[in-house]
Amino acid sequence: MKHYDFAGKLKILWEKACVRYAQGLRDAGAFFAADELAFLSSNGLTAQHLYDYAEDFTGGGEPAWETALAIELVRRDYFLNVQGGRASGVVLDETTLPAKTDAVQGIEWLPRIIPKARAKLRGELPASLMYCCGGDRRFFKTHDIHPAEFLALIWRHEHGDAAVVDWVVRRSKGS
Repeated sequence: MKHYDFAGKLKILWEKACVRYAQGLRDAGAFFAADELAFLSSNGLTAQHLYDYAEDFTGGGEPAWETALAIELVRRDYFLNVQGGRASGVVLDETTLPAKTDAVQGIEWLPRIIPKARAKLRGELPASLMYCCGGDRRFFKTHDIHPAEFLALIWRHEHGDAAVVDWVVRRSKGS
């Protein structure tokens, strides 16, 4: 595995995904060749991750490449340094997520995005969910939080929802 050129190789695949999506291809599994899939897998990513970015970027202009890269750098770091380069065998059951309208300390979406971000960090999101989807982006914009910053926060407080909530409340108030 080569580390130095990770971002450059990932950008090539991100661009390829955007082109393929714009051309009408809708099968994430058909976006990449075997060696490209191996590169993604060796870095804790899947074709679905890039498909989701391509779908949203092509349809609405975000998340931009820089945001996708920042998110995936956090995920990759966790994958390589915490998970030892081994994928989790767990997949989040989407039905266990809090409702989109659930709130904690008056902040909607926060109860939902915490376990969703943990699943993203660990590589446990099902193909049906995207970290940094439109609803997530609305939450991030409302509370002035970069998606990668939130993912790093989740890593720092991997088992502590209260610390995450307190941090978001402070950020939301402009502290």
